[in-house]
Order: sequence, then C-alpha cells, then structure tokens
Amino acid sequence: MKRVLSILFFACLTFLATAQINEIPRCTPEEQGVPSKALIELFDSLHAMPGTDIHSMIVMRHGKVVGEFYPAPFGPEYQHTQYSSSKTLVSMAVGIAIDENRLRLEDRVATFFIEYLPETISDRLAEMTVRDLLTMTSGIKPDWAMRSRGTEWIRTFLSKEVINEPGEVFAYDSMVTYMLSAIVQKVTGKKTLDYLKEKLFSHMNITKVNWEESPEGVNTGGWGLHIQSESLAKVGQMWLQGGVWEGKQLISKEWIEQMSARQADGGDYGYGFQTWQCAYPSAVRADGALGQYVIVVPEKDVVIVLTEASFTNGKPQRGLIWNKFLPALSDEPLPASADYDLLKKKVSSYQLELPVGKQTNDALLRKVAGKKISVPANRYGWKEIYLAQSFVGMMMTIVKEDGTRYTQPLGYNKWLREKIAGLPPYSINPIDWHVGLGGPFYASGAYGWEKNCFNVNIHYVNWVSSLYMSWDLSKVKKGKVTLTISNNYLKNKVETFDCTIE
Repeated sequence: MKRVLSILFFACLTFLATAQINEIPRCTPEEQGVPSKALIELFDSLHAMPGTDIHSMIVMRHGKVVGEFYPAPFGPEYQHTQYSSSKTLVSMAVGIAIDENRLRLEDRVATFFIEYLPETISDRLAEMTVRDLLTMTSGIKPDWAMRSRGTEWIRTFLSKEVINEPGEVFAYDSMVTYMLSAIVQKVTGKKTLDYLKEKLFSHMNITKVNWEESPEGVNTGGWGLHIQSESLAKVGQMWLQGGVWEGKQLISKEWIEQMSARQADGGDYGYGFQTWQCAYPSAVRADGALGQYVIVVPEKDVVIVLTEASFTNGKPQRGLIWNKFLPALSDEPLPASADYDLLKKKVSSYQLELPVGKQTNDALLRKVAGKKISVPANRYGWKEIYLAQSFVGMMMTIVKEDGTRYTQPLGYNKWLREKIAGLPPYSINPIDWHVGLGGPFYASGAYGWEKNCFNVNIHYVNWVSSLYMSWDLSKVKKGKVTLTISNNYLKNKVETFDCTIE
C-alpha cells in the first residue's frame, strides 16, 4: 500500500507540473474595481444552487484574474469537456481561414464535398452557404442521433432533405458545426484542432487541449473540445480584445465583431456565428450543455469562465452575473477590503457534497470485505465489484467486462483520486467518441456508511460526469445486494441493479 501511495503522490506531482495554470496575471479584486464581497456572494450562490455541481469558475477584469474557485475534488489542472461551447472555437477557426483567403462566407457547402453528394441535389442544398452553417440556418431538420448511428456523417448530412430555404429558419444543430469543422479541414489540410494549434493556441501557450474526432477523422466541432479552464479564460480575453493576444492580431477584428454580433433570431436575444447574444448589454457567450460557458462582457471589460454539471437551463447562473455581480463593479480601483481575506478562505473551503454516513461500520464491512459482487449488464461496463478497507479509507475494485480492472480509493470526509481504466460515463454516445481525447481519465471518490447502506460518490475530475451510488446491504446474508446509481448528467435517471455477492 505504501508503494501505491508513493506512485499516486509522484503521479500527482507530474500531473500538476504539466498543467498550464497560473499563467494569467492575478491580483486582488479591489485593484480592478471588483468588490470581494460581490465575488463571495456570486461564488456562494452558485455553489449552493440546487441541481448543480460547480467544477470551476474564473473571473477576469482588465485582463487579470480577480477571482476563481474550484470546489473539491475539482482543480485548475484538470481539462473539462465543453459540449457545445466548442462551437465558438470552430467559428474562430473559420474566421482565421477567411482571414487567410482560404474560405468565404458565401461559399456553397456542396462544392466542398462533391464526392459525398447524392446523385441529384435540390436547389436548396445547392444554395446552402458557409454563412448558413455559422448561423444555424442550414434549412435541414436537426438529427441528434446521426452521430450515434453511422460512420459517414458528411454523406448522411448532405443526403438530408433541406426543408427550409437556407438562411431563413434558425434550427440549432451540432452536426451543422461538424460540417464547418470538415470544411476547415478541407481548405487547410489540417484538422480543426491542429489548425487552431498553429494559428491560435501556439501563440497563447495552450498545449493541453484535445478534441473528439468522428469516424471520418474530423474533429467533431459541435462538441468534444477538452481543455483547461484557464486556457478558456485566455481565449475569452483574446476574444474581448478583438482577436489580439499579447500585441499580436491572431484573428481579425472584423471577424471577432461579426461572430459576436446578432446574425440570426436564435435564442432569447439572438445568435451570432456560433455564439449567443445575452441579456446583459454587449455580452456574448460560448455555451455548452450542462453549463459550460465563456462569457465576454466588453462594457465591463470582464471575462468569465464557468464549467459545471447543472440540470438548470443556465438562466439562474447567468442571472446572478447580469443582475448581481456586474452591477456591483466600479470603474475605478477600490480600497483594500477585509472581505478579501474572507474570499480567500471561502475559495479554499468549497467542496462538492460528500456521501452521507459514518466512517466505519464493522458489522457490515465484515459481510462484504473481499467478496465478489456481480453486477448485471450496465452502461458502465462493470462486471464485478470488490470492497475492502485500507488505512487511507475504503477501496472499491472494479472489474470490467473487457477484463480490465482498477481500484478506486474512497476517502471519508475527503476525496481520493486515481486513474480509471477506460472511459468515464458520458451523456451522449457518438460512435468512437474517445478518438482524439488521449487520456488517461481520473476519478475522485468518497464514502459514508449509513445504516444498511454503503454510499459512494465518484467525480470524474478531468471530464464532467459524476456518479452517486448506494449499496443496500440489508439482504447480504441471502447473497443479494441492491445497487442504486444516479448521476449529474442525465436528469431524473436513476438505475437500480440487483447484484449477487459470494
């Protein structure tokens, strides 16, 4: 066990050493006209919001980080999947390609994919342009299952009926952004991520970034970006500065203005080129499922990054920013405040909810320790579970259907992290979605004994998903265990498994 702990310790040091964090200048909030009290109220409100697990938040003003928090077990070093927030980065790649005269807004989509076109094409398909894809007005009815059904996504998209005149009807569709990613790859000879690495990320020292790929070898575009929060904050600041980073124009100001402006009637306030208009004047955002945001507020010279797993529609979170936080900002520096000391204490104390229960239950532990718990077929690929106690806490060994296994350490009133075997749970199921992500993935766990139940919370800390498990051991003498699992990524999804123990 000591050897295992030593390996974990040095692995943690290596993980932190390769993380791209603390590169943006930090300062006290008051220096930039931000009351520490306003940050405390914002962080407290978000952290306490029902149905929401906050994973990270970074607040920047005048180009400096004035506040950030990462409720345990999450931390700044972890990458996070961005879902549809990825779309805004595709728009930036399109803009750079346009800046380089590789592409035009009025280019016809069909002309890029002659080899994938149906035998006959409709007038509407022939008329569809890059602009129509950027504004989600392709005219094609969204088919969210397409990415989980087949491997020829481009051909399938182009075979769909174009039911509306392109450019007229807003219909939000991740496959439209996939087509933009495919176009970028077609005109540059590089995958969208590689193109962004060359033209954007390399100038911003962003190297810890991955992107899911399709079976066709194209970055998925509409989802799948895997990146650290501080790297997103850099992107947001460059966006706020009109495409400039450290004095270098990486994306033309003209494109930044176009992609940020209202271009279609999507959402409550309008849609740009893969960006959303906001309730607050001048604010614009990248927006992903479960609450992944890069928010840019030029009027206040503010950039906010938020990653979370939330069952809200995002309006409560954004409402706190528009109605409470931004109005509290000053145009001038503020006097030093004792609230800053409280803010620092708060930031270091936030943690996600721990499992209910006590540290020990010797009677129950004797009944299950070291015994094989067989789990019926499930979405996680688990076949057998073994529970055991160690001096660091509990250990849950998972044996998967493919024969791989790993042991997840579980802390009491604390989180213990370990590398998992395979992939974390995901709320969507695109074919071969792991391609392009690299890995490995990590999970942090905690436990509590409650009457006849052993409760476990698992957070996949460099992903998005979390599992909340309760092992009902009341029938263990009869060789039965009931496992109940809920999660933070599929609303109202509770699974119950009748397991056997021997």
